[in-house]
Amino acid sequence: MQCNKIVNAFLLWSICLAGAYAADSVAVKDKPKSGEAIDQIAVVVNDDVITRHELDTYLEKIKQQLKKQGTPLPAARELEKQVLERMIIDMLQLQFAKESGVRIDDAQLDKALGRIAQQNNFASLSEFKVKLGKEGVDFKKFREEIRNEITFTRLREREVDSKVVVSDNEIENYLAQQSKQAGKNEEVELAHILVQVPEQASAEKIQVSRQRADQAWSQLHGGAQFAQVAAGFSDAKDGLQGGSLGWRAVDRLPTIFQEALQHMQPGETSAVLRSPNAFHIIKLLNKRNNDTPVVITQTHARHILIKTSELTSENEAKNRLAEIKHRIEGGADFAAQAKLYSEDGSAAQGGDLGWVSPGVFVAEFERAMNALKIGQMSNLVQTEFGWHLIQVIERRNADVSAEQKKQQAGMAIRSFKSDEAYQEWLRQLRDRAFIDYRNADTN
Repeated sequence: MQCNKIVNAFLLWSICLAGAYAADSVAVKDKPKSGEAIDQIAVVVNDDVITRHELDTYLEKIKQQLKKQGTPLPAARELEKQVLERMIIDMLQLQFAKESGVRIDDAQLDKALGRIAQQNNFASLSEFKVKLGKEGVDFKKFREEIRNEITFTRLREREVDSKVVVSDNEIENYLAQQSKQAGKNEEVELAHILVQVPEQASAEKIQVSRQRADQAWSQLHGGAQFAQVAAGFSDAKDGLQGGSLGWRAVDRLPTIFQEALQHMQPGETSAVLRSPNAFHIIKLLNKRNNDTPVVITQTHARHILIKTSELTSENEAKNRLAEIKHRIEGGADFAAQAKLYSEDGSAAQGGDLGWVSPGVFVAEFERAMNALKIGQMSNLVQTEFGWHLIQVIERRNADVSAEQKKQQAGMAIRSFKSDEAYQEWLRQLRDRAFIDYRNADTN
C-alpha cells in the first residue's frame, strides 16, 4: 500500500513525504557542534532560516513524488522557486501561530492521529505507525507534519473563516444570477494555475505577474503537460500536485471561470484570466450533468424533555418523565403535558418540533425517533441534554432541492470569500515578513 493510500483524504499529499523539512526548519537552528560541517543558509525568514540542505532534501522529495504521479518535471529553477516559496509560507504561518498562541498539544495530536488510523482501517495507532515504517516514513517527522497541518487549519479558521459573513441578499442574488445561466446543473472536473499579484502592486509588478502567466500559457500551448506547468508556475497550494481542483459544481465556481467554461470542451485550456488579485489558467478535464432531485424523508415529531442538572439527578429526571409517560398512556394529552412539564424551548408549542430533516438532532434522539411508527410514543430516551419522551406525528418524502440549492449557494459564496481572504491573509503575512535570500536561486 502506498503512503497516499494510508493517510486520511483531508491530509495534503506532502504528508507522504514525512515532513521532509517541517520538523527541522520551523524552529531556530541549534549551533553546530565542534567539527560539524556548517550548512549553508538558503533564506532567512524573520528570525528563522531554511538551510540549503533542507531545501535540497525537500526538493528531491517533491521530484520523487511528481515522478510517481507521472508528471514531467518543470525546469529546475522554476521548481526550486515554487518549493522554496511553499516552505517560506509554511514557516511564516507557524511563526504566526507561535506568536499568537495557537498550539496543538500532544494530547490533541494523538487524538488526530488516532482518528486518521481509525479512518484508514487500522486497529490502533501502533499498527498504523508500523505500517508507515514499512513504507519508509519517519513517524516522528510524519507526526510533526500532522501537527503543522492542524495548526494551519486552526489559523485559517480563526483568522479568516470565522470572519466571513454571507447575507441572505447575497444568496438570493447568487441564485437569481445562476438561474439565468445555461448548464447550471453541471459539474466539471478542473485543473488550475494561479499566479498571484502582490498586494498594492505597481503597474510594473502586475506586468511581471502577467508575464509569468503568459509564460505558463505558452508552455501549455507548446505541448507541455498541465500538471508539469502547474508545478513550475502555480502559486496555489495544490500547484505541486498538478493544480487539480477535482469535481466542482459549475454554479459554485467564480464567475470568471463560469464565463470561460461556456466556450470550452473537455481537454481544452482557457486563455489567461484576470481576477482582482491574480491571473488564472484553467483546464476543463471532464464534465457531467447533476440535475437529480434531492428527496429525503422528513419527520414531524414532538417531545417532552426533563433536563438533568446539579439539582436534578439522572434518576430523578428519569422518574419524573416516567410519571408523565404513565399519565399520557392513561389518556392525558401529550401536548398538554409538554406545556406543563417540558424543559425544552418547544414546550409552548406542546413540544412540537415541526418538520425535521435527517441529521438535525443528536444521534440517540434521531435513532429513537426513526424507529417509531406514526402515532407511536417512545420509551424514555437519554441524550446529553437529559431524558426525552418522543412521539412521531407524521412523515413525508420531501424534495429539498430548492433548500439544498440555498445551502449550496451559501457554501459557494462562503468558499469564494474564504479562499480570497485566505490568499490575501497569506500575502499580507509574507509582505510583512523579513525575507533574505542567501543561497537560493530566486531569479
